[in-house]
Amino acid sequence: MVKRHAPVISVILPCLNEEAAIGGVVDEAWAGIGATELAGEVVVVDNGSSDRSAELAQLHGARVVREPRRGYGNAYLAGLAAAEGEFLVMADADGSYDLRDLTPFVSRLQQGSDLVLGSRLRGSIHPGAMPWLNRRVGNPILTAFLNVLFHVRVSDAHCGLRAIRRSALARVNLQSAGMEFASEMIVKAAKRRLVIAEVPIEYRRRIGWSKLNRFRDAWGHVRFLLVHSPTFLFLIPGLVLLTVGAIVLLGLAGGPVDIFGRSWQIHTMIAGSAATVVGAQIIELGVFARTYAILYLGEEEPILQRLWMRIRLEHGLLLGGTVLLAGVGLLGEVFARWAASGFGPLGHYYASILGLTLVGLGVQILFASFFLSILGLPRHVLLEPSRPRLAPALEERMPAGLGSSR
Repeated sequence: MVKRHAPVISVILPCLNEEAAIGGVVDEAWAGIGATELAGEVVVVDNGSSDRSAELAQLHGARVVREPRRGYGNAYLAGLAAAEGEFLVMADADGSYDLRDLTPFVSRLQQGSDLVLGSRLRGSIHPGAMPWLNRRVGNPILTAFLNVLFHVRVSDAHCGLRAIRRSALARVNLQSAGMEFASEMIVKAAKRRLVIAEVPIEYRRRIGWSKLNRFRDAWGHVRFLLVHSPTFLFLIPGLVLLTVGAIVLLGLAGGPVDIFGRSWQIHTMIAGSAATVVGAQIIELGVFARTYAILYLGEEEPILQRLWMRIRLEHGLLLGGTVLLAGVGLLGEVFARWAASGFGPLGHYYASILGLTLVGLGVQILFASFFLSILGLPRHVLLEPSRPRLAPALEERMPAGLGSSR
């Protein structure tokens, strides 16, 4: 009986009605594995094909895995779960990538990289392989957006040819079912401080028809990037609103102001009050999201983690109480003057708006502090001073200051 060598490389190919291309792609994958001189396997994930794709893949030596749930991400998740190799190479089954030379990808992984991306933009793109709009507009913009939000430096974030080390795969915990799977892999690798490398590749015109929906898939990527970047989704817009609103609010606290050749009055102050309150609310949502990501999703934010080690519930209560008392004191003064005038027309509109805004901010800060404290507790414990120990992984990630009000 011939002993089967455990595969070191697994080439994973999601497949949906690729009858015309799948045989040649599997052959190229075997050639690429052979070029590395390592044992390997080719795993084709049949994502509900209605043609002979699965049958042809088997005839060319691939192991076929069935995944009835449609979706780019679903197919890859099934393939990654079934693959046995240490080095996991992912590619499309449409013939657009030349898989005969996988050595650059495997070499980068062997040298210490955790994730290796192919770069079509730094390599060569055959005529007709990529639409002009995708090449010059969509892909560069989405890649730049990802680079800015998550502090990475890649040139082609949506290239379908990439390789990841199995140990790194366990750390990124991929979950996306659709095309945003490609972005998720890079985003989570960046958040886990994994080593990301790029390899220039050749991009050929695909065989058969494309299943991509340009605008739907683009929105899926944008939505994923925003949801996973609370700083840009919440904190920056909230900080801008809060700052502008506070400047307007305090600038008009004493009454109308003449700037830029016109008089700014009560209507402007109302807008400033609204911007201040809304900005503070958005910032709070961002802080909640960041806290949840660190405590329960394992994301690393060294600055926030060090800060939260020093912050207690009482700090937030002190800040909120101070702002609240300032607002109540100001409104008390307004009421006293109103009473002294015999409860006639109020008159003190500007001071009243400032006082009401401070009261609103103070109440927000007080309740936000309690909510942050609750986030820092085990899910089944509610503000009890003596709490049971957490699971080790969660215990290691929890900042001490959020776990107790003491």
